[in-house]
Amino acid sequence: MNFKRILFPTDFSHCGDAALHLATALARDSGATIIVAHVEEPPTVYGTGEMYYGMLDPSPDDLKKMLHEIKPSDPEVPVEYRLITGDPSSAVVRLADEENVDLIVLGTHGRTGLLHMLIGSTAESIVRHAKCPVLTFKQPSETS
Repeated sequence: MNFKRILFPTDFSHCGDAALHLATALARDSGATIIVAHVEEPPTVYGTGEMYYGMLDPSPDDLKKMLHEIKPSDPEVPVEYRLITGDPSSAVVRLADEENVDLIVLGTHGRTGLLHMLIGSTAESIVRHAKCPVLTFKQPSETS
C-alpha cells in the first residue's frame, strides 16, 4: 500500500513510542506525511486517577508545546500537528475523515479486566469506526 497521510494519535503515554517509530518507517517508505494529534478531553473522563499528562489540567498552550515535542524518528519525514477536543475515539475518527488519512497508527495500553470495562478501549473503538485501515501496536511487556 502507498500512504500519503498517516495519523498518529497520542495521549502522551509511552505506549505510543514504538507505534510512532512504526508510523515513521511507513511514512518514510511511502513518502507520507505524519499527522500527530492529541485529543483534549475533560480529566474527569479518566475516572481512575491516572495522570496522562504528568501535570494537573495543562493549558491548551502546554498541550500544544507537548504535542510539538513529539517528533518522527526520521527528521526527513514531514509532520503536522493537530490539537482537537472531544471524546478520543470519535475525535480521532472524525479527524481521519477530515484530513483524508490513509492509515491510522496508534499504540494500545493493553488494559484488561475491570479497567478495560470501566474505561473502554479507545483503540478498539477507532478500529471499529474508522473508514481507513488502522494499525494498532501493543507495547511489549517488560517481563517478556
